[in-house]
Amino acid sequence: MPDHQRADARRNYERILAVAEEEVAAHGADASLEQIARTAGVGSATVRRHFPTRRALLEAVSRTRIEALCVRAEELTGKGDSRDALLEWMGDVVAYCVSARGLAAALTYDGSPADPVHENSCSRALEEAGDPLLRRAARDGAVAEGVTVADLITLAVGIVLATEQHRDPAAEAGRLFRLAVTGLSPAGGTADRASRQPRGASDGPG
Repeated sequence: MPDHQRADARRNYERILAVAEEEVAAHGADASLEQIARTAGVGSATVRRHFPTRRALLEAVSRTRIEALCVRAEELTGKGDSRDALLEWMGDVVAYCVSARGLAAALTYDGSPADPVHENSCSRALEEAGDPLLRRAARDGAVAEGVTVADLITLAVGIVLATEQHRDPAAEAGRLFRLAVTGLSPAGGTADRASRQPRGASDGPG
């Protein structure tokens, strides 16, 4: 592709992404691709060339927040109590999903065949970031055997999607997350630690 065509394609991508961020913030995961194309001043085919699926667009819109959650996981790795660190990070995941419309939908598993080009990179990035936190907690016997980061992401996303129409979705998602956390405890584990609210579960991203 000639340089000028590359430059045009890049400008189109950036313009479409900027409009998509605004539309998703206003309308959530159901933002109209046609409206995004009209507002960006391009054809629908151009939008679909850059974002062949709605998920691809939602992932692009969510990338900055996913990167922030990955950095947060790195900050918490090796610090303090292993279970508290894991739950604090998961509290942040829940809070980000509540506050950033479209993020929960970008993290859903839709059962479609794996696509090496347009796979769910957001979920993969979070799984990789959270794995050291989970492995440390598992080594300490602070998490039930067999729990995976994918399980935790699915749990967080399910709670957020189920509470998004609640009058106070952040508070309700935080409450349900704390309730669900009890199930992460090993058999015979103490419930009082599981009931503690992870930072960020209802306060929103810091």
